[in-house]
Amino acid sequence: MVTREEVEAAYSRTAGWVRRTPLAEAGEHQGPGGLWFKLEYMQHTGSFKARGAFNRLLTARENGELDPEVGVVVASGGNAGLANAYAAAKLGVPATVFVPQSAPANKVHKLYAVGARVIQGGAEYAEAYAAAVAFAGEMGAVYCHAYDQPEIVAGAGGVGLELLDGLPDVDTILVAVGGGGLMGGIAAATEGRAQVVGVEPETVPTLHTALTQGEPVDVPVSGIAADSLGARRMGEIGFGVAKRTGVQSVLVSDDAIIDARRKLWEGHRILVEHGAAAAYAALLTGAYAPRDGETVAVVLCGANTDPAHI
Repeated sequence: MVTREEVEAAYSRTAGWVRRTPLAEAGEHQGPGGLWFKLEYMQHTGSFKARGAFNRLLTARENGELDPEVGVVVASGGNAGLANAYAAAKLGVPATVFVPQSAPANKVHKLYAVGARVIQGGAEYAEAYAAAVAFAGEMGAVYCHAYDQPEIVAGAGGVGLELLDGLPDVDTILVAVGGGGLMGGIAAATEGRAQVVGVEPETVPTLHTALTQGEPVDVPVSGIAADSLGARRMGEIGFGVAKRTGVQSVLVSDDAIIDARRKLWEGHRILVEHGAAAAYAALLTGAYAPRDGETVAVVLCGANTDPAHI
């Protein structure tokens, strides 16, 4: 289980390796409190994933687990692979990334650009995950889970610490959920200080289903945001933090996600991937309706998208 103390330790460890990303007032006031955007898509490699990647690799190096000849391995539809490959390059070790055939071409191209060895195969993340775990066991590489390792979740929690520092009166934080690493990290970082609302596509309801069933279970994966939010099962760590801290869950449709992404561009000149836009869609549709005077922050967590398709 990840705690605020672990998030703070991760934030200190990764200082100088990751960016402190901006917090911007949206200009769409929900009463006196207002609406804010946490611009985490401006993080290295275009998503929050760099935070957990650096914390995982730096911790492994501190513990003598990071073989400079073998390096790291990760399974990812794109963002986690890119973040770990980037972190590995900065630390001077090789990275092997297993990706499903459905991974967007722009993300795969970026993996090659940062020097990763890319192995593509299988229809979805679960198959890439099995191949990466087998590779780690055979080669002795440090395995970096896309969302369900303590170092990964704690690293992602730095987003929450920065939100509290820049907006100490924040009441509610809306964040997209795939496997739950970012949601879990933010919820741990802000425990007792802010309400976290996890937003998911109706087509990939990992958190919603886990909360309903009382434990993480497999769900079907499909829809417009499956490339970034397409985990088949909620991570145990994220689920545990969600239960402990009372994270709320709401669902949004693919049409709502597409509309939110377009409105972020048209109204704010913010271009994010569909998964990141899901959090904003919750406000636009009323899936989450702030009370009068509530201060709300929306985490815009990734921008590895094709700008030609708005």
